Amino acid sequence: MQNENRNAWNWGFTPGAETWNGRLAMIGFVAAVAIEYGSGQGVLHFWGLM
Repeated sequence: MQNENRNAWNWGFTPGAETWNGRLAMIGFVAAVAIEYGSGQGVLHFWGLM
């Protein structure tokens, strides 16, 4: 298990999949903050959902 590539795109509950999940969650959070900062509205208001 020590030689496993944590950057490999694997399906299921593997360390590599969890690494990618965390990275994509961080990108989504930064995108949401950027939308709120740039538009002056919350994300749901920006998309017209509220």
